[in-house]
Amino acid sequence: MRWNGLLWLLAPLILATSSHQATTLNRRELTAMASDDVAKLIAITDPLKNVDPSNPASHLSKILIPRAPDTDNNTFVREYIVSTLKKLNWHVELDEFTDKTPIGLKRFANIIATQDINAPRRVVLSAHYDSKYYPRYPENQFVGATDSAAPCAMMLDLAETLNPLFTTRQERLEKGDEDDEDVADTTLQLIFFDGEEAFVDWTDTDSIYGARHLAEKWENSYLAPNKNFRTWDRQMTELGQIEHLILLDLLGAPQPTIRSYFVDTAWLFDSLISAERRLGDSGAFVYDEHTQMAPGKWTSYFLPRTSTKQNYGYMGDDHVPFLRRGVSILHLITEPFPHVWHTLKDDASALDLPTLRRWNIMLRVFISEYLNLKPQDFDSGFKNTIHRSETELVR
Repeated sequence: MRWNGLLWLLAPLILATSSHQATTLNRRELTAMASDDVAKLIAITDPLKNVDPSNPASHLSKILIPRAPDTDNNTFVREYIVSTLKKLNWHVELDEFTDKTPIGLKRFANIIATQDINAPRRVVLSAHYDSKYYPRYPENQFVGATDSAAPCAMMLDLAETLNPLFTTRQERLEKGDEDDEDVADTTLQLIFFDGEEAFVDWTDTDSIYGARHLAEKWENSYLAPNKNFRTWDRQMTELGQIEHLILLDLLGAPQPTIRSYFVDTAWLFDSLISAERRLGDSGAFVYDEHTQMAPGKWTSYFLPRTSTKQNYGYMGDDHVPFLRRGVSILHLITEPFPHVWHTLKDDASALDLPTLRRWNIMLRVFISEYLNLKPQDFDSGFKNTIHRSETELVR
């Protein structure tokens, strides 16, 4: 992302190229989970297991290597992400392309994973999986723990944890037991962008290669009629399926400060704050002997909003090509950036275990409430289904 502060723009200029899609989205009222459901969601899998860099089997450990675009390590990480999601029976596709860079032609590949490929709308959770390119040793050993290995591991943990709940959600939809049409139409999509980092200096052409390619591709990819669309627009594109794109970046260091940038996702920002407050007050953030996460002692990661009438501005990152095409954006990035940004110190030592655990818990609750997932499905009657699925995967 560009590190020269925020680009201060008035709201009309930011959305000058907005599509009809962005203006037709309505605020969704999220129902807060019961405390028992939250407890199940936290306890079903250890919220720290997949993001613990000291655990060689964790998702984070597999990603936390130098992984600049068009390298063997980048391919290794991509294949790991793809195989992890395919084991969960998600629909996974690669957006592969070649582009010019200041150091020559490079190959890139975005990873797009969709939980229900037949759902007409998606809420997108995204991060970039590449690490910054450096030409010489030792800088070329940069692993980008906060930038953005940890966010990628969080996304995989979320998919793994919530996956069983999508099955019973689908059963409710098929039985007609889900009467919220917005929920019925929407699935979770994960996008792992390649080529976010500049090879030399951040410019409009030397940055966000994957995001620029995918946004343009989806803007011009028209969808065939689908029986699952309750209303059909002949001009519906893949870009138009996105309800909101949530971008994670520079997360994992202790006590980040996150602000709300855009008016149309202020309600989403507030929903995340609500989840954080409920979890913090309940003691869910307490980890080991870290008393700063205890009720009454924890502090919010989110800055209070000062305005509901105009956009704050934005910084260069993977969301920008989508923003400029009218997609609704929630950008979860700490600002100011971590002090280790783009240095070799952005390694495992830059990460804070209680903070990583807290992010995983918040994302589980936030996305579950958005999609009306039911953690009570983890109870004994459904555990048999989970066990059967795991057995089939092993076979």
